[in-house]
Amino acid sequence: MEEQTMKRVMNFYPGPSALPLETLEQAQRELLDWGGTGMSVLEISHRSKEYSAVHQEAIELLRGLYGIPRNFHILLLQGGASLQFAMIPMNLLGEGDAADYIVTGRFSNNAYKTAKTLKEVHLAVSTEAEGKYFRIPKQDEIHIVKGSVYCHLTSNNTIFGTQWREFPDIEGVPIVADMSSDIFSRRIDFSGIGLIYAGAQKNLGPAGVTVVLIRDDLVKRALPSLPDILSYRTLVEKNSLYNTPCCFCVYMMRNMLKWVEKKGGLDFIEAQNKKKAEILYTLIDENSPFFLSRVEKESRSDMNITFNLTDDTLEARFIEDAASEGIIGIKGHRSVGGIRISIYNSHGVEDIERVADFMRRFANKHG
Repeated sequence: MEEQTMKRVMNFYPGPSALPLETLEQAQRELLDWGGTGMSVLEISHRSKEYSAVHQEAIELLRGLYGIPRNFHILLLQGGASLQFAMIPMNLLGEGDAADYIVTGRFSNNAYKTAKTLKEVHLAVSTEAEGKYFRIPKQDEIHIVKGSVYCHLTSNNTIFGTQWREFPDIEGVPIVADMSSDIFSRRIDFSGIGLIYAGAQKNLGPAGVTVVLIRDDLVKRALPSLPDILSYRTLVEKNSLYNTPCCFCVYMMRNMLKWVEKKGGLDFIEAQNKKKAEILYTLIDENSPFFLSRVEKESRSDMNITFNLTDDTLEARFIEDAASEGIIGIKGHRSVGGIRISIYNSHGVEDIERVADFMRRFANKHG
C-alpha cells in the first residue's frame, strides 16, 4: 500500500484554531499507550493518579507561565464561554446586587443579554454603530453604577477585530473579562481583575475546556442556593473534578503549555504576536485603499486582523487564491464580510510573512 504524504496548510480559522504540529504529533504517539499505562488518555479514569498528575501540571504551568497570583483559583470546566455568561451573574449577584456590562461586539452583547434574563445588570457603554463594532470605548464613556459588584467586558472582539490594549479603570470595581480570543497571548495586570474566563480553542488548546481564573473573594460570594455543578465554590473545592472533565482536552492544553515553555515562555509569545500583527497592519496601511481596515487604529486587535478589499468583487478571488497557496480560514464573519486572519499563538512569524507576501503579490496584480 502506497504511503500517503501528509498535507498541512496554514490554518487561520478563528476557532477552533491551529495547534502546533509537535503537540499534535505528541498526541499521535501517545494515543494508544499513554505514559506506559497501556491505555489512551481518552480511556483513563479522571480519578486515576496518572490523569490527576497531568491535570495538576496543566494548572501549575498555566499559573507559572501566565503569572497568575496565588489568590486566584484556576478552574478547568466545560460548557464554553457561553455557560459562563450565565454562571457569573448566578454566582456573584445576590438579592439587591447589580453589575455593569461593556458591550463592544457580539459576544459581549450575548453575555449582557444572558445576564439580563437572570439578574439586575446595567449597560455601562456600547460602541455599536449601525450594527457594527469597530472601536473600544474611551475611559470617560464608561458609566458605572454605584455599588456595582463587577464590570464585565470582552477583551478581544473576534468578529470585528478590536482589542483592549489595557483594561480600563473601573473605580475599584472588579473586572470580569471574557478573554476567549486573547488569553495567554500577552502579559496582563491582574490587580484590577476579579475573574477571567476563556474557551481554550484559540490560544490554549482544543475546544472542550474552559479556563476560569477567579479571585478568592469572588469564590466566597458564590450563592449557596446554586446546584453544585454551577457553583464556583463547589468547583474550586473539587479542583474542577466534581464531574468528569474533558480529560483529552486538558491533556492537550498541558502539551500546548509545555510547548510555550519550550519556546521561551509568554514573553516570547507576546513579542511574536506583536511582530505578526505589525507585519500585517503595516502592509494593509501601505496598500490602502486597496486593503481597507475599518477598525480605529488604537483599537486594532493583535489576534484577529480584519479588513476589506475596496473592490469587494475581488474578495472571493482573494480567498480562492489564498487557498491555492495553502492559506485557509480567512473569510470574514458573515455579519461583517471581508477578510479575517486570526494569528493566534501557534502561528510563527514565518507563517505571517508568507501571508504578507501573498497579499503583496495580490495587490500588485489587481491594484
